[in-house]
Amino acid sequence: MTDGEPGAPAARGAPPGGSRDLSGLLEAVIGVGSELELRPALQRIADTAARLTGARYAALGVLDAEGLRITELFTHGLTDEERRRIGKLPSGAAGLVGELIRNPSPLLLDDLTEDPRSCGVPGGHPRMRSFLGVPVRVGEEVFGNLYLTERRGGPFGDEDLALVTVLASHAGIAVENARLYETARRRERWIEGAAAVTTALLAGHSADDALTAVAEQARILAGAAAGVVLQPTGEGGMEIVAASTRDDPEGLVGTTILPGSPVLVQLLGGEPVFVEDSATDPRMTTAVRGRFGPSMMLPLQSGGRLIGTLALPRHRGDRPYTAVEQSLASRFAAHAALALLLADAQHDRERLAVYEDRDRIARDLHDLVVQRLFATEMMLESTRRRAAEEETASLIGRAVDELDSTIQEVRTAIFALQQPPADAPTTFRGRVLRETRGAAVLLGFSPSVRFTGPVDALVREPLEGRLLGELRGALAAAHRRAGVSRVEVAVDVTVRLPDGGDGVRLTVRDDGTGEDGDRGPREDGHGTREDGDGTPEDGDRGTVVVWEAPLHGR
Repeated sequence: MTDGEPGAPAARGAPPGGSRDLSGLLEAVIGVGSELELRPALQRIADTAARLTGARYAALGVLDAEGLRITELFTHGLTDEERRRIGKLPSGAAGLVGELIRNPSPLLLDDLTEDPRSCGVPGGHPRMRSFLGVPVRVGEEVFGNLYLTERRGGPFGDEDLALVTVLASHAGIAVENARLYETARRRERWIEGAAAVTTALLAGHSADDALTAVAEQARILAGAAAGVVLQPTGEGGMEIVAASTRDDPEGLVGTTILPGSPVLVQLLGGEPVFVEDSATDPRMTTAVRGRFGPSMMLPLQSGGRLIGTLALPRHRGDRPYTAVEQSLASRFAAHAALALLLADAQHDRERLAVYEDRDRIARDLHDLVVQRLFATEMMLESTRRRAAEEETASLIGRAVDELDSTIQEVRTAIFALQQPPADAPTTFRGRVLRETRGAAVLLGFSPSVRFTGPVDALVREPLEGRLLGELRGALAAAHRRAGVSRVEVAVDVTVRLPDGGDGVRLTVRDDGTGEDGDRGPREDGHGTREDGDGTPEDGDRGTVVVWEAPLHGR
């Protein structure tokens, strides 16, 4: 081969010569500069450098923000099988790869195995001797290094060095343009994602759905393996309350960071935490940390109020988050926190509007419907007493009973309407208190409530539903009596029934006077039942209603 032919070794000290070399360089520069996407641009730089110099193998190593180690390696010439045999690619801590990182200047070797700085190649790596390394700069920053080995036709020459140096300088410009373009595109996606989250949150979804929407959108935008939302617990830790993953999120929701964990001080203080490897970082103490590698933990806070933390872990071995990704994700978290607060405020306004409407309906039922029904009942009762025929009196009596039953059902509906329309209590104790708070609206005062024994643990459905039904009926009856100024409610699960079994006793005592029309067993179930007995006992200063049922029937 002669000089100028493809694959012929270049003479040391010879200038770049020949129109073919200049033509190839110009084509390479144009090709590299035309790629806007960053990752394809980096791969194209490695491919172009190999083609321009006739190298069998080429690699472009991208350095981390500190310029100390390789975070990504774009290779040319290695087959999938060779890459599998090599395993983990070099980090740049040693050997000629590390030398170029520590001393970012061109490096040209005829035989890298003879250089004392070389530490050899990993097992399964192809044989390599000739070597050419050139730094790729973006402005004053060393973005990465271009490595070329095994030039076809002989070792690399000065002409190859000159060509690759020119290519590297233009590659730096192409990388900067691609980074700017990718940053703009990524920022646009994050803005669109934040807008989508705001729209979803303000659509009126539940709190759990809102947190899941934030986690899912953030996971997609960050390219994370999972997106989770943690919230503070009463014990001083943090718990995962919502999760979104590419696959099954089993085992994530409910995971708790216990009090005393090193990372909690930062999270509860509203500080972002960036982790390179969740599995090995000593600050990470959860049982699921072994699944993940690089991670961001970002505060969800707005106006000084900490809602929780948004965590975005990637799989082990995935690339770490860049400074740009960390900044965009932090802004997204702040925007999502504000959207969550707005959604919560909107939910409160809607709930208040519903509650006010229900309160109005309850007042109308009480002031208009119940009073008219009660007046009609009184007129019929008066007519029954004056009726001469026994049959007529009996018919009127049944009509009075029907009106009385209707009045009680309407009063029960009024109590139900007075209850909050959302966030109903989840415990039996809370439901009893909710019933008494509802009765306070009609009674004009709050009944006193006393619990004896572990009521939440022992009273379960269907027993709970029957007891609450008896409580509503007793409170409605108390409201009907005149002169009621005090109502006492007691629930006791430590009583012993006449048959010797464990039971629950509901006692409702008031100080009113006058008949309530609820005497003895009735067909609608307010008197003696198969599993319980509700009996009013008139005393000198009021009425006591006692209802009992066996606990084993719950």
